[in-house]
Amino acid sequence: MPELIEGMSAFADTLQCRRVERMVWGNRVSQIVGEIARASEALQRPTLRLLDGKWAALRVATFRCSFSRDRRSVQADRLHSQVETYLDELKGAGVEVPPNVNARGLCTIWVNDQWLFRDNDADGSLVYSLTSSALEALDLVQGLSRERALVSESRLTTILDTARRWALEASPDAQVRIDRLNLQIHELEVERDRLLSGGTAAAASDDRMLDGYANLIDLMGQLPSDFKRVEESVLEMHRKILRDFREEGRAVVEVLDEYLQKQDELVKSTPEGRAFDGAFVLLRDDALLLELRENVRVILKHPAASALEMRDVGEIRGAESVIRQGTNDVLSQRRRLTATLREHIVSHDILQERELDRVLRGVESELSTWMESAGVRATVPLELLPPTATVGHLRERLWNPHSIASPPPLEESSDEAPEPPTIESLRMQGGPSLAELRLALIGSTGTDDTVGALFNLLPIKLRRPVEILGMLHFMSRVDALDAPAGAEVFEAIRANGELQNYLVPAISLTSELTGALTRLIAEGANDD
Repeated sequence: MPELIEGMSAFADTLQCRRVERMVWGNRVSQIVGEIARASEALQRPTLRLLDGKWAALRVATFRCSFSRDRRSVQADRLHSQVETYLDELKGAGVEVPPNVNARGLCTIWVNDQWLFRDNDADGSLVYSLTSSALEALDLVQGLSRERALVSESRLTTILDTARRWALEASPDAQVRIDRLNLQIHELEVERDRLLSGGTAAAASDDRMLDGYANLIDLMGQLPSDFKRVEESVLEMHRKILRDFREEGRAVVEVLDEYLQKQDELVKSTPEGRAFDGAFVLLRDDALLLELRENVRVILKHPAASALEMRDVGEIRGAESVIRQGTNDVLSQRRRLTATLREHIVSHDILQERELDRVLRGVESELSTWMESAGVRATVPLELLPPTATVGHLRERLWNPHSIASPPPLEESSDEAPEPPTIESLRMQGGPSLAELRLALIGSTGTDDTVGALFNLLPIKLRRPVEILGMLHFMSRVDALDAPAGAEVFEAIRANGELQNYLVPAISLTSELTGALTRLIAEGANDD
């Protein structure tokens, strides 16, 4: 009996173990089925489809050669010519290319596969640009082809700093936040006191800077695809609004309300929308832009930057241009969408729609009346276009003899013409009299008088305001303006006789200065 009880107990334990095992395996099966579904969905996305297949390398190489950060869009004819040239070069090098298809056909296939986007630019010409999926795929290939450490100190430090900052933001306990802030303040004060006491501020090592470069390039590489997704979302909104307008099934107020709601959701509810909003705030803040430029300059000034490739240096240096270009592309799409709304609202004629509705209702009423007596196969002859009206040609204008008469002679008005200007008045409107000013400077007594005192004693015709510039011109030729002794008043006389005072640097008219001017003339310098 005890053996039977023990055997039954063992059998029950076995059943329980198998039941638990089936439950575990059942969970695993449901988990693998879900993973298969998620993986299949991900592999069907355009990003991974671009990197799959026989011609994946050809597509990646063509996109990287045709598009860049500075060349976001390419005209259609130019891209067709470039792709045709690439195909010929690959054939010449013995590389297999897609058969029985030309460059235009390849571009059309890439547009249908959502790797290229075809649209009209501001000038109305047809252009191609990369979609967000293509940008993500190119960024993935660029990251895999770049040599980088999988785990580095800078990356771990970035993770720790980010986790510390967000833990401070997420903590609901005020005392915990105060303790964290006090700890950070204490660490910063210790570092500040060390530097004030004469401690050295050691720069980061080359390996640490290279890791930092890789992290910065990775972050910047994600920006174009983020901006492109926002642009594509705005474009999809544009297409939907056009469809709503063509269907005429919705009121304008409903379309505007939906547009404003989606616009707000796009900026606040999606990661790429928040990135665009942050970039827009950055571009409007001059202090942040100046800080970004200065930080980039300091980063690239480190000796480790010499080990970077020119492409990587260009990406880091062009951080501001990437943000600015992406923001401008999104704003351009938004302006197109706003223009579509404005044109529809302006051209929307409610009276015309009501008149058309009355006509259609009348046709429907007559059709119902006709159907009461018409047979199943009864037809009504209907002309699609109205008949052409036969109208004879009518003269638009009768003969008028006055139409060929010559115009009346001009009236004599020479007596009313003003007096022509004199040579002296024209000369007073011209530039400085350099030759006469030069003679006045050289003919000075060479005492300790100033140039201003000499100017105030010149004849009236040499005391125009423009003559002051002539004086300063001569003083600059002999380096007399390098160390002026205060300022003095030049009493100039305008052409209308008005006296005007000017404050000019005071220059002593010494014998040395006069001798320097004389030597300058003797050497053949022509100042006229």
